[in-house]
Parts: sequence; structure tokens; C-alpha cells
Amino acid sequence: MSPHAVQPTPGSPRLGLDFNKFAVTRNAFLPEKSPVHVLSDPYYQPWEAVGQNLARLIDDGTIHDAIRQLPILSVDKLVSEAEWRRAYTMLAFMTHAYVWGGDKPEEILPPQISVPFLKVSAHVELPPVLTYAAANLWNFTCQGGDDFSDLDKLRLCFSFTGTESESWFLLISVAMEAKAAGILQTMTTALDAVKARDYDGVVAGLEELRRCIDSVAQLLERMYEKCDPMTFYHRIRPFLAGSQNMAAAGLPRGVFYDEGDGRGEWRQLRGGSNGQSSLIQFFDVVLGVEHNGHGDKKHASFHQEVREYMPGPHRRFLVQVARMGSIRELAMVASSSETDAQKRLRDAYTAATTALTAFRQKHISIVTRYIIIPSKQPWQGKTGKQNLASSSSTSKDDEQLTGTGGTALVPFLKKARDETMEAGKLQRRQ
Repeated sequence: MSPHAVQPTPGSPRLGLDFNKFAVTRNAFLPEKSPVHVLSDPYYQPWEAVGQNLARLIDDGTIHDAIRQLPILSVDKLVSEAEWRRAYTMLAFMTHAYVWGGDKPEEILPPQISVPFLKVSAHVELPPVLTYAAANLWNFTCQGGDDFSDLDKLRLCFSFTGTESESWFLLISVAMEAKAAGILQTMTTALDAVKARDYDGVVAGLEELRRCIDSVAQLLERMYEKCDPMTFYHRIRPFLAGSQNMAAAGLPRGVFYDEGDGRGEWRQLRGGSNGQSSLIQFFDVVLGVEHNGHGDKKHASFHQEVREYMPGPHRRFLVQVARMGSIRELAMVASSSETDAQKRLRDAYTAATTALTAFRQKHISIVTRYIIIPSKQPWQGKTGKQNLASSSSTSKDDEQLTGTGGTALVPFLKKARDETMEAGKLQRRQ
């Protein structure tokens, strides 16, 4: 178990919020137990045969034939939420392998994938695309225990490349989520303390939050240990791309989800992105960090838009937490005679936002090493695919590089960092 995890008394309400209602576990947004490693009914063996062998099928150039030859399977034999999640994850990986696994992108997703994927996606309240939930939250198994923050015990369920770099890249995020598990209970307790003007309670929560963010940042920095930048950029990253803003990559209309018998729909969806992590948005919510959209407050920010790419219960949890109160507002309360308690609160709040700002700066450093620098270097390995990597490499301007979530990558990350720093100044927003 994560060292931060808090074990509640069985059956007892937790801090005014029913965490079970929001699919929040002792591992926060990760499942309570290690995800299932196979769908139990042999009926789904055709899916498993393709899903567990994606890297080989892609390398052999047979991925398209393998998927077209699948039967259109019913979803009625999925027997648990864990199986629905595995089905969603497997179909998401198969979708992206089909779209991006050839010499050029495939615009039409066949009914063998579209029909069940749309039904499974509706059940888990996610769009039919590779989301952070599919790539990270539900795409691992833990061997020899239930401490999901221990990278040595984590294994990937599905992989496009079968490389250590891909496994390490995706599992780092799993460990980061697990490392922060107990902070959800800690900070909802701190938000309850806001209402009572319990400064000590709020300060204690903020100090724990700062330590938590620092520990998550330390895990992020381990990316360099086993993930090769060139392998990531040229072999792994292309498969994470969605179909939104992908005209330059060969998908001007997005992807057509063919449901057979002349039915179907063109869809333009974002790809998998760490911006879809409910944990990182939880940090923003409890600290009152606001992210504006497109340079102003009139448009929804990317952070708001990508909540639709989080499991439904998780995004409803974030809404509920935002309604509990504002630590930032309490920290900004002006007083002619400032008390020690108010000063400690402001100092603790500033320290927490500084830690989150530093975390976002570390993310920018990762992007520089794994995306910006490789985008300027020729790839000597097996390639030739027209995809996000090759299309975004055509621009010499770092500001024009596109993220897998469909955003202008560098400006978005810098803006998020600066907005976090600004929140820490405790000044009234204009």
C-alpha cells in the first residue's frame, strides 16, 4: 500500500464525502485492487489474442488484417467493473494500433472495434479513444503485493511497442498516482477545516500536500532512468495521438467509427495525455489554481475540456471537492492585526503552490528532453509512418509542436506553470 494511504473504518463515511460513490479508493484514482489480467469468459479470446500481441502484429505489418478478421463481439459477457475497464483499455489500444500502426493513418475504424468500443465507452463514461485512464490507470498489474507506488512490482498490460521505454513511461504515472493516494483524504479534511476557521488543520493539510507534491515530482524525475527519448518520441508517442487537430498528420476529418449497415460517425477526439490525470487537477482544485482558456476567461480551458476524458465518477469528485470551500480565500483574508495562525496559513499555502509550480517546471524539462530535442534529430531506427511525430517535426518552432492531447504543447505547459505561480501570490484576480 502507498505510504500515504489512509485506511478508513469499513462502512464508515469519509470526511463528509462518500468516496465509493466517486470510484475513489485507498489508491485514490487507481483501482482498489490490481486490474484483472484477462477477461474471464473464453468468448473474448479473440480480443485477448490481438490485444496481448499488439507490438508483434504492428511490427509484422499484420495489425490491420488481424483486427478486420475479428468477430463483432457482444459486451454482455463482461461480469465486473474490472472487466469493463480491461475491455475499454484493450479496445482503446487496438483502436490506436489500427489507426496509427501502418505506413499512413487509417481514417475508418471497422465495426469489429467500433461497435463494442462505443458500448464499453458509454458504460465507463469515457470517450472511445485512448485516454489517460486506459493508458495508465487501468493498464497495469502489480506483482507480489498491493503497493502500486513500487515501480519494481508494476507490469504493463498492453503495449504498442513492447519496449522497456514504453512500459517505464506509462508505469511512472501509475506510481505517481499511488504515491499521492492518501492526500485526497488529507485535503478534504483540510477543506472541512476551512469552514471552521481551523487554521492549524488547514496548515497541516497544506504541509502534507507540499510533501506529497515533492514526492510525486521525485518519481517524475525517474523517467530518465529507463525511458529513452528517441524511442519515446519516434516509436511510442505517435500511438498516443488522438484525431483532434490531426489534419497535418493525415486525419483531416478525424476518424470514422463504422458501426456497419451504413451507420457511423466521424469523431475528432483528443489522445492520451497526463493533462487528463484527476490527481493533478485535484491539486489545482484544492489550491484554487485557475486556468483560463485561449488567453481569456470566456472560453473553457483545456483543463476543463479534458475532464470529459476522465472517468465520470472522478470528474464528479472534482466538482464536489471544488464546492467544499476555498483554502486560497481563507489565506487571502486581510486583517489589520495579522495573527500567527494567519501567517502560518499563508506561508503554508505559498509553499504548496511553489511545490506545484516546481512540479510543472519539471514537466516542461521532461517535454524538452523527450519531445523538443528529439523532434530536431533524425531517427535512425525503423520508421516511415506518417503520424504525430513526423508531422510535428516539420516545424522548427518549438511553440508549434502539438501535444498528444491536441494542444500547442509548449505554450500550454508554460501557461499552466505561470497560472500556478500566480495563484501563490495571493492577490485578487482581475
